[in-house]
Amino acid sequence: MIEDTIAAIATPPGEGGIGIIRISGPEALSIGRGIFRPRKGPPLGTGESHRMRLGVAVDPKTGEILDEVLAVAMKGPRSYTAEDVVEIHCHGGPLACARVLQAVLRAGARLAEPGEFTRRAFLNGRLDLAQAEAIISIIRARSRMGLAAAVSQLQGGLSRRVRELREEITGVLAAVEASLDFPEEVEEVDSGDKERLEGVREGIRELLATWEEGRLVSQGIKIALVGRPNVGKSSLLNSLLQEDRAIVSDIPGTTRDTISEAMQLGGFPCQLIDTAGMREAADGLERLGIARSRAAAAAADVVLLVIDLTAGVTGEDEELLAELGDKPLVVVANKADAVEAVDEEGLRRFAGGRPLVVVSAKEAWGLEALSRAVRDLVLGGRVLRSTDEPLLLRERHREALEKAMVSLEEALRAWEEGLPLDVVSIDLRGAWEALGEITGETAREDLLDRIFSEFCLGK
Repeated sequence: MIEDTIAAIATPPGEGGIGIIRISGPEALSIGRGIFRPRKGPPLGTGESHRMRLGVAVDPKTGEILDEVLAVAMKGPRSYTAEDVVEIHCHGGPLACARVLQAVLRAGARLAEPGEFTRRAFLNGRLDLAQAEAIISIIRARSRMGLAAAVSQLQGGLSRRVRELREEITGVLAAVEASLDFPEEVEEVDSGDKERLEGVREGIRELLATWEEGRLVSQGIKIALVGRPNVGKSSLLNSLLQEDRAIVSDIPGTTRDTISEAMQLGGFPCQLIDTAGMREAADGLERLGIARSRAAAAAADVVLLVIDLTAGVTGEDEELLAELGDKPLVVVANKADAVEAVDEEGLRRFAGGRPLVVVSAKEAWGLEALSRAVRDLVLGGRVLRSTDEPLLLRERHREALEKAMVSLEEALRAWEEGLPLDVVSIDLRGAWEALGEITGETAREDLLDRIFSEFCLGK
């Protein structure tokens, strides 16, 4: 049983419209009553739960008014942590929030650790572990698809599917162990049990198949803009971002280092990286920038190879394309506004079957076609699933499912080879435990520490 009461500022630091101090635990209501004086009505927590009240926050030792606030008491288990919770809503300045929090801590609460409110929600059965991790994904979401997938996970979509698979294993495992313990009283396991396990294997395989898509919508992709000097890479970056992020000049070699910005392209969150122009460098500083450009291109998921239509395809462009090899890339023919006609046939020969888009970074046209080309390249012909279907958004879930798959394959192999049932039982239990790591039923304390340390204070 959790016996202490915790508190923290639940809103981001700095100035804002509101600042929230959250208190949770067995003494939350009494501490809240000592800090909050309502303008009218009964003391906080003695009346209706979940009702917002107007009043002032005071220092219980001196009686000094710290701020005019709103406060709400939420009696457990109908709260985020399933404990008694009080929230004090101050004006959103750092000093007002800090002083109210200090008063709360002096009244008997302790400062919460990162993620401790959500950890209590998990320990008290309010959320399972996959749902708790979905909260991190919601906070960090950088695209609508990523947010929708995380909300679906918070609503229990992934957890329900994992529990269904785990329950199937539980049923077969119970039959196997009963057959081992009571061989004369229990019927032998049969092909129907094996078929159930094969169904579980297919279900795990289907979930694993969502990982690449889940990774795309949650973590995003790295896109490097690569090309000779002065082909318009920085102009294209600015045009895609719709702001002057990179310095643009007619002088070749202006960009000496990589510039990285986050945005959405093709519906995916992405890190867009502008690189120094690739050429034989004139000085050591430029050589360093070009080395970084090559490293950025190597690390990118997609390369946008930018060429200058006013110069046509050059030998340097050909060398760059050859250097990039099989890297997923889109050929971007820029400065279409500065030429009377585009040699599309010659460009297609140069692209060699790779996606080709003609754009004008200066006039900001062709960018929608570029976005679609990136999306098609990333998806590789796949159709995005509905966010109503569970997607794997975290590497940990993928690893747990792969571990479950290995154990399940071993159990089925032992079954087919006629090995003793106790061998089958060991492997089935391994799969059962691996699936339980996703929802938290079999999660170790060190795993919980690692997961909840990712949260911010106050969450």
